[in-house]
Amino acid sequence: MKEPFEFFHSIHAIPLYVTHGWLVMGFILAIAVTVRGAMALKPGGLQNLVESFLDFFLEIIEDAMGKYGRNVFPLIASLGLFILFGNFLGLVPGFGAPTSNINTTLALALPVFFYTHYLGLKHHGAGYIKHFTGPMLALAPLMLPIELIGHLARPVTLSVRLFGNMIAKHYILAILGLLSPWIIPSAVLALGTLVSVIQAFVFVLLSTLYLAGAVEHAH
Repeated sequence: MKEPFEFFHSIHAIPLYVTHGWLVMGFILAIAVTVRGAMALKPGGLQNLVESFLDFFLEIIEDAMGKYGRNVFPLIASLGLFILFGNFLGLVPGFGAPTSNINTTLALALPVFFYTHYLGLKHHGAGYIKHFTGPMLALAPLMLPIELIGHLARPVTLSVRLFGNMIAKHYILAILGLLSPWIIPSAVLALGTLVSVIQAFVFVLLSTLYLAGAVEHAH
């Protein structure tokens, strides 16, 4: 027979960054369902706000990839919204940003890494190897290991950059909150909001550039 409240003990055993990640996904899903149920030709309120976010991501993608960018828009927009709201959640007292854990940020970076090379192989076939061998065949023995290391480093840099900035923001807010409970944290909170937006933008921009580089012709 199971112990009373065993279910709640098991929920408590789940890491906070996982439950906070679920909370962010639930929040985004709730917004999507709400907006879909109240779509109008003349947007207003929540629909207008959501469309502004999506137009921003679409503009970044189309600037880098042209009209083909619409094919990768669902991935990039989903990552951007999750990172943005995940970062914002860390500013709410009592909650933590799921993006301040390396497991979360790596889980966000790996799909970009695999999808990048999937697109490269889809568009160029075996010719995708030219992206790694350099402009001259004679340079291939030198360029191939350099390019491979550079590509393998991409998910590491994407995940570590986001994780590092979010965990640093968290500790700065906590320390300054102890030193000056009202004045300094208010200013740092504004800075934390700016950092949250910038880090989401950087992740989306770099991911888009990686995808764009995979589909363009090797030079």
